Order: sequence, then C-alpha cells, then structure tokens
Amino acid sequence: MDATPITLDDRYKVERGRVFLTGVQALTRLPIIQAQRDKAAGLNTGGFISGYRGSPLGGYDGALWQAQAYLDENRIKFQPAINEELAATAIIGTQQINSYPDAAVDGVFSIWYGKGPGSDRASDAMKHAHSIGTTPHGGVLVVVGDDPGAVSSAVAHQCEQLLSSWLMPILYPASVHEYIEYGLLGFAISRYAGCYIGFKAVSETVESAASVSVDPDQPDIVIPEDHELPPDGVHVRWPDPQLVQEARLHDVKLPAVQAFAKANKIDRTVMGGEKAKIGIVSAGKAYLDLMQALAELGIDEARAEELGLSVYKVGLVWPMEPDGLIKFADGLEQILVVEEKRAFMETQIKEIFYNRPVSDRPVVIGKQDETGAPLLPTHGETNPEMIARVLMARLSTADRDDKMQMRLHYLDQVQAKSVNPPIAMRPPFFCSGCPHNRSTVVPEGSRAFAGTGCHLMAGFMNRKTDLFIQMGGEGVPWMGQAPFCTSDHIFQNLGDGTYVHSGSLAIRQSIAAGVNITYKILYNDAVAMTGGQPFEGGVTVPQITQQVYHEGVRRIAVLTDGPDKYPSNVGFAPGVTVHHRDKLDSIQQEFRRIKGVTVIVYDQVCATEKRRRRRRGKFPEADTRIYINAAVCEGCGDCSVQSNCISVSPLETPLGRKRVVDQSSCNQDFSCLNGFCPSFVSLKGATLKKKSPVRTDSTDPIKDLPVPNRQRIDRSYGIVVAGVGGTGVVTIGQIIGMAAHIDGLGCSLLDFTGLAQKGGGVLTHIQISEEPDENLVVRLPVGGADLLIAGDMVVGSGAEALAKLSPNSLAVVNSKVQATAESVMAPDSVINEAALRDAIAAAVDDGEANFFNATNIAEALTGDSVTANIFLVGYAFQKGAIPVSLNALLQAIKLNGVAVQANTLCFNWGRQAAADPETLEKVVGELDGEAKPFEETLEEQIERRSRYLTDYQNAAYAQRYRQLLDTVSEKEMSVTPDSNRLASAVARDYFRLMAIKDEYEVARLFTNGNFEKDIKERFEGEITINFHMAPPVFRWFEKGGAAKKSRPDKKIYGPWVWSVMKMLSRLRTFRGTALDFFGRTDERQMERRLIEDYENTIKQLLAGLDENTYDQAIDIATIYETVRGYGPVKEKSIVEAREKHDKLMNAFIAGLPPEESRQSPIAAE
Repeated sequence: MDATPITLDDRYKVERGRVFLTGVQALTRLPIIQAQRDKAAGLNTGGFISGYRGSPLGGYDGALWQAQAYLDENRIKFQPAINEELAATAIIGTQQINSYPDAAVDGVFSIWYGKGPGSDRASDAMKHAHSIGTTPHGGVLVVVGDDPGAVSSAVAHQCEQLLSSWLMPILYPASVHEYIEYGLLGFAISRYAGCYIGFKAVSETVESAASVSVDPDQPDIVIPEDHELPPDGVHVRWPDPQLVQEARLHDVKLPAVQAFAKANKIDRTVMGGEKAKIGIVSAGKAYLDLMQALAELGIDEARAEELGLSVYKVGLVWPMEPDGLIKFADGLEQILVVEEKRAFMETQIKEIFYNRPVSDRPVVIGKQDETGAPLLPTHGETNPEMIARVLMARLSTADRDDKMQMRLHYLDQVQAKSVNPPIAMRPPFFCSGCPHNRSTVVPEGSRAFAGTGCHLMAGFMNRKTDLFIQMGGEGVPWMGQAPFCTSDHIFQNLGDGTYVHSGSLAIRQSIAAGVNITYKILYNDAVAMTGGQPFEGGVTVPQITQQVYHEGVRRIAVLTDGPDKYPSNVGFAPGVTVHHRDKLDSIQQEFRRIKGVTVIVYDQVCATEKRRRRRRGKFPEADTRIYINAAVCEGCGDCSVQSNCISVSPLETPLGRKRVVDQSSCNQDFSCLNGFCPSFVSLKGATLKKKSPVRTDSTDPIKDLPVPNRQRIDRSYGIVVAGVGGTGVVTIGQIIGMAAHIDGLGCSLLDFTGLAQKGGGVLTHIQISEEPDENLVVRLPVGGADLLIAGDMVVGSGAEALAKLSPNSLAVVNSKVQATAESVMAPDSVINEAALRDAIAAAVDDGEANFFNATNIAEALTGDSVTANIFLVGYAFQKGAIPVSLNALLQAIKLNGVAVQANTLCFNWGRQAAADPETLEKVVGELDGEAKPFEETLEEQIERRSRYLTDYQNAAYAQRYRQLLDTVSEKEMSVTPDSNRLASAVARDYFRLMAIKDEYEVARLFTNGNFEKDIKERFEGEITINFHMAPPVFRWFEKGGAAKKSRPDKKIYGPWVWSVMKMLSRLRTFRGTALDFFGRTDERQMERRLIEDYENTIKQLLAGLDENTYDQAIDIATIYETVRGYGPVKEKSIVEAREKHDKLMNAFIAGLPPEESRQSPIAAE
C-alpha cells in the first residue's frame, strides 16, 4: 500500500478514517469529539478538564496543552489543579452551573484525571460529587490511572474497590480505540443516569499507542426503551437531602446504568457457541492477555467451539449488567473469571448466580479453583503466559494438543532461564547535573526521609535516606518516631511540586507537633518526574520562605548555585540567609542542632529542564566546559563521589581506569570540580568541537540498493526496542508504529519507561498485523519478538528483553555500552561486555545476532551519536525484519521532525550495512569495534612503565623498577613456570606507587604537549584554561595546626600557572634531593615510605613463595592497587590498604616456617 500524506495534527483533525494515537492523545481527542457531537445535536455545551498529573497519566496535561488550539475551538477549558481533591471539587461546580440563572451553556461535560493513589486523596470530594450528581447535558468521567505493576508508583494500585465504595459505575476499556468509544459511552451514561462514571486507565493501555479507526457517528448510542426514569429525573438539584440522594443513587441511578449498558451492548460474547461448557469472563487489559493466551495455544473460534469454550468481554465492570451475563452462562458448567489483582467481577458474578436454580448456576472460579486452591493471583499483573497455564490446567488431557504442549514446554524453558542473575543492570539514576545529586546528601551522623519525586532515588544510593511516604505526608512519620528514638533530628526531602500539592500541610503538622526536623525543599522549577511541567501557581523561592515563616519556621536558609541572582529586596522572609550550594554540609550541621522545624530551600533548575530550555533559547548556554586530564587522573572516583554525576564516566587506558567527562551528556553543573584532584580544568569560552562527518560524496548509500519485499504478516509481528531512557528509544517505536499506520496496517506499541526515563532501561513493544482493526495485546508475549533492536547491550541482554526472543528472532545490537549507575557508585566496577553479547546471541541461536558500534558509526557519519538507533533500524529494515514499506518509514522519520536529514542518512547507511557492509567499512572503518581490554604481555607492560618512569625521573629510577620485576619474575618462574600473574600484579602496583603524582609530575603531565593537543582536538573558541587545585604545600601556611581542614578547599588558578608548571616540570630532577621543597610535606614523605614498604613486602613474599602460598602472595601484592587519588582521598585509601595488608600479611607469616616469620615493615609501624 502506498504511503499517504499524513500529519501529526491528524490525531485531532481527521474526523473519519484512521489516526495514530497514544492513550493520552485519545483522552485528549475524546472531549473534542464530545463537543462536536453536542454541536451536531444542537446543544450549546462547554467542556472542563481538571486533575493532577501522575504516572501513568503523567503526560496527559502535556498532550492537552499541545492541543490547546483544538480545545479552545471547541470551548473546552483545561485547568490543572494543585492536587486531586481540589480538582474534584472544581468538577462539582461544573455540574451545578445550570442551577443558576447566569449559566451561559446548556451543560458542561467534565473529565477528572489522576493516578490511583491520587483518587484515594480525592475520595472525600468524590463521594460528595457523585452523590450530588450530574446535569442532563453535562456529565463527568473520572479517569483513574492504575499502575498494577507499580512500574512508577509508590504502591501497586487497583481502583475498582475504591470507586465502587463511592457507588460509582466503572468502565474498563481494553484498547486505545475503546478509550474513545467508552469515553463517549461514559458521558452518555453520566447524562442519562445522573452518575459520575469511573474510567479505569491502566498503564499498559494509556501509555501505549495504536492505529485506530475514528468515526464521529460511532458509537451509535441508544437510550434504553424498556427502562423508565422517575418523573423528577435523576440529576443534580437543590435542596437535596442526604438520604434522598442516597436512595436515588441506589434505587434509580445504578439500575439506570445497568439498563444503559444492556441497551448499548457494552458487554458481549466474543467467542464460542451454544455448546460451550466453559465460559471465560474478562475485561480490559486482562481480556487482551486472555485472547493472546488463546492465540498462543492455537485456540481460534473453530477450535474454541470444539473445546466447548466461550468468552464474554465485560466493559461495565461495576455494577455488572446481569441479564447479558445470565444469557451468556446458559448451558455452561463453569465460569472462569480472568482479572487482575483482587477478585472484583468474580464476587459480583457469584452474587448474581447465588440464588438461581442449581441447573442455571455454573461453578464460578478465578482466584481459586473449586477446591479452594490458588488459581490466578490476587497481586501483581496478569500476562498471557500465566493465563495459558491456567487454561491448560482446565482442559482435559485429551483436549491438549501438541501445539499446546509445545507452548507449555517453551514457557517452562524461558522461566528456568529467567532465574539466572543479570549480567549487568541499568537502574534509573539522577540525570547528569541533577540538583538532587548534591541536595540529597546529609551530614555524617544524620539520616533523612525520602519523598515523592525524582529525589526518591536517593534512597537507592547509600545516602542514609529511606522511608518512602505518600505525597503530603513528608516528615510526619517523624512525629510518631521521635518520642521513641535516641536520635533527636531528621532531614526530610520535599520537592517543590509536592510542597505546592500538599507538602505545606506536612510542615504545618510538624510545627504543631514541635518535632526537630529540617525540611529540605528542593526547588528545581519544574515537576521533573512527570515531564518537566510547571507546578500550579508558580510559587517562587521568596514566596516559599514567606509562607513557612508565617507558619512558624524561624530559621530558613536558601542554598543555590547562583546566590548573586537574588537582590537584597527580593522579598525573603525575615532572617533568611542565602548561601552557595557548597555550604550545604555546614548549614545542615547547624540546622540539626536547632530545636523545632527548620527549612532549607535548595534552589537549582532541573538539569533536564535546563537542557530543554537551552534548546528553546530560554536558558543561557554555559560558556564553560569541564575537562579531565586523564594522565593526571588517578582513577580514584572522588569526582563521582562528590558529584554523583553519570556524565563522569570510566575511561580505560593502558595504565588503568581513569575518568572522562562525557561532553555530549554533561549539563554543566560543575559539581565534579569538587573532586579532590588536580586533573580537572575549566575551559572558559570553549565550545565542543562537533565531529565532522566523514565525506560520503563518492559513495551513495542507497545507489543500486534493492528494496526488500514486504512479506504478508500471517500473524502479529513483534518487535522489541531496548535502550537507555532519554536516548530516543521511544522515538524509534513511534517511527515504526507511524510507518505501519501509514501503510494501513494494524499496530500497537507500548513504552515501559516510568523512572527508567532517568537513565534507566527502557523497553518498547511493537506489534504489527495485516488487519488494521485487529485488537493486539500491547505487551509482547514470551517468545513474541521477531526482531530485537537494542540500542544498549545491558538492557538488550536483560531478562525482560531476552524472554521476548525466540530461536528464530533477529537481533540488531549497538555494541557500545554506556556507563551505568554502578560506574558512579563503584568506580572499579566492570561490565562483562562479552557476556552481554553471548546472552543475546544464545537467545537467537538459530537466528542472527548482529553487533555494530552504532554510536561510533553515527558519529562518523553525522557528527552526532544521537542517530545511532536509526542506523540499527535501517539495518533491520534491509534484512526484511520490519514489515513496512520504505516510503512509510522515510515519511515517519520526516514526520518526527528531528534531525531529519541526519536520521535519513544514518537509516540509509544502516541499509547499506546490511546489503554491503564492505562499502560502509571503507567509509567509517571497523563496524563492530568491539571493546577490548588493553592486553599486553608482561614484557610490554614493564617496557611501557619503564619508559614512563624514565620520563618521570631518570633511567636509574626506571632501573630500580625493572630490578624488582626481574627478581619477582625469576622467583615466580621457579614456582609456577606457566604463570606470571604475580609479576603482572607487581608490575602494575609497584609502578603506581613509584609514579607519585607530585607537583613536578602534575606539572609535567600538563606541559608535555599531550594535554594541549587534546584540548585543541576536542574544543574550539577563545579558550581560557583555569586549573582547580589544592597543592599540599599550601597546607603548611594554614593556621591552626591540628585544626587544619581534613579536606582543603580547592582554588582556581588562571593561565599564569602555565609558566609555573613548565618550571616545575624542569625541576623534577630535584625530586628526592635536599633541594626538594615539596618532598618535605607529610603527604610526599608518606608516599615515598610506601614505595620502600612495598619493596620489603614483595621481598618477604618471595622468601615464602611456593605453590601453596602463590595465590595468597598475589592477594597481598595487589592490595595497594586501591591506593589512588590525592590528599585526603589518598590518605584514606592508604589507611584502608594498610589494615587489609596487615591482616593478610600476618596470615601469610603465620603459615611460614619459623625462621622466615618476621614482622613486616608496614605492620610494624
């Protein structure tokens, strides 16, 4: 099918036909259609939408804002509220408007939205609202975002029990298409029966997208003809006594809802015939899981009839309409209810059939079978595999054919593999430059409570932060703990959005209780966790200080990355002090000694929001870049400790692991400068030199390239896209889904993001079918992926991704591995990349696993790694693994509207890589570029380090190094001729101790030409280099003796330092002589003693070396590999290494003959 012209605005403009919609876009289109249907019916109505964002509805407000022009055109007002309860209260007003003479409309149809726990908060208002009712031309939908798997929620949630406790009818759509159908039905029911209508929106549906059919005349809604309403109607009125309201709700409104559902066939039989003996009842997401399970077992309409199975799809899950269900159950022996979490429909069905004659009363099972044994779980999520097992168990042995048995065996195999521990993990983490990297730190000896927002991740980072609590409860648990704890103070993190939502009440409660607590209000100027939306009311930092001051807080401090932005008359509350964020530790130590409630407002813009605003020209570009001189870096990881920033990444070198600033992800927070290390420089006026794309003029990537034939899809075709949040994984899904839509195919896609968007793993599930109206389960079943596109090997080799693959799948993988959170938390952590490859290759052992360093290829082709994922798409397409047309894919890339030319180029080169990889290799070099460790022979290691030590000092110093290595090698050869592990360990660690990064060496490594060469290759502009150092010699001039700072402040030194360093580099021959001024410092003397101690330790190990002590000797010889860094960082590592050395050395000595047992020189100190 040829691609047809399509625009992104079609989702709201096209009245009839097919449109590509996400769940939240369908909820955005819904009120527009309702307004248009009202207008066509001659009604003068308005629309009103209010609620509070929260996953899985976190993107709803963003979609509404983007559609503002269409909302305005149809007289629909979107007004987000500061919390869910107040939004519900505003909705009440929309249904009361026609009680007043100044009403300008016939009625207002309204939508309330909020996540599951938010509906709990709104319960009081909702009970009142639902009891009061609606108007004949108004109506209310209560859209509750349920997150049954707690993917991005504090608790797993199921809204049905709560809504039914309000006596609120509940519709449960199963697909994006049904969001519109059931939404329109919901408004109609609300108007007819005078009820608010619950609308269950589970994450797996509302966060999915699909190509759906739209028709302004559908559904064709009918009013029940066999149900009579009372003469006074069912709608809002005043006065309206409470008990009269209650009676009307029970006796009139709910029966009217059931009558409406029956007349409009909201519930229906979808499979099976009159001879069925087993009936299956399901709704919503569980219904799609059920249908997928049936398909996997080979049970279609004909096979179901043979097996005596029938399926009943419920749309109105409360109160269930009984007549249709009773008719469906006629002749059934049992009913299996398939639903998620606690029994809800099951209990209603049992109640409906309880008093019926035995002959008309089938056995009802669901959470338990007939014997009371567990069947379907009451917790977690359902999935097709789980349901398939239950269905198999309910069938007789004779009915279980080979396909069913094979499927069950395959599921058992996958389940067995899933218990294996992951090779590597990519958990969510603070974004690069996130303010919470620093603001959530607490002083030594204190602890903190977490709260709602991105900062809750501090609880995963060994920051003495725990106790996650609901929004608005922050700090209040301390009121219950304080009387019974020996601690007398805690810190409480509180996001600015939560403060506006309800957190200010928690502060008020803590003041009333008189507890000792410091609230850290983390003001990042956006609701960052759900997409960077502005929080309602736009409260400012000065206003917050005034609010808490007038509540009774008397000690308030503002910490910020830019204190100068606050003039003296800005309007702070009395007594407020303003400090640079570097003073956080001292301010916190002061505040924890103050009785009562204190407040710190930590003011720094969200890093992701800052990046967005820079792209839009609404935030100034930083004119400074941070660079690490890798030669000076010791790889101690203190920069990561101080910054907690994932942009400070590992860098493997022949001399060991160092650190590098990832300039593409760096948000210019500069916290890494606090690492106690002289390797950091700031480059004022520097801009990142864009990598120039390679010249491809002579090679046309699509010249004579055959277009693969699109094969007809016999079943649904599955694709899983795996990658890192924020790198375009979701975009790839949108492009492929849109291409399928353009081709007129059926498609669905689901993005599993949640907190994963914060640098964690993201999976996108795509299903494509030949029939556009086919209802597809959005989550791929086990083995359901025909194609894996992995932009990241860590996520692509995870259990969730691998479970979707089958032996016949194709895998297209980016072999470049980004740094993980583990690289920040544990500087020496190593990702086993070979194991990641093997895991993916093993999962598709009969198919193909294709690995490319797509990051490097994209940078070479376009100068930017952002196009790496689309390169993989091009490769997969050319392999015939994406069943859409070329024109559709190219049009989808264009519709995406981002870097269209670069993305198209990389897509075409991906195609070229599949058809003719040699041509691409001529342009960019090696395609895979598999990361390999720096492998050198022992002789090469010694030679490299000897040359270094010659440059460091002189040939005699290098010879000292060689002599010890010769001695070690000779002894090792006599003990273990086939191994040189001990000599290799000594070669590394002895060198590390000898090559002391003193003032002379740091100066040499900055002035030997390599550093300046690196700067010129990577940056451009009028650059001023500033050095950030704390030379040990300056500590001599500090006053106070023992009171000297344990961690001296780093100072900034300008370009004048160049001449000093050049001089120091030439004076390195003074090192160790009487003229060595720097050698007199405690730090330098300690480092030089350590060399002699290590030499003595090695000699002692060699004296007792044999086959039995060999491994023990290696353990001791490598102890000092952790001695790294500068100043206090190195001092701490030495202390820790000495303690470990003494313990192991004493054990080594204890195992030696008496004549060889003597105290080691280090242990004797």
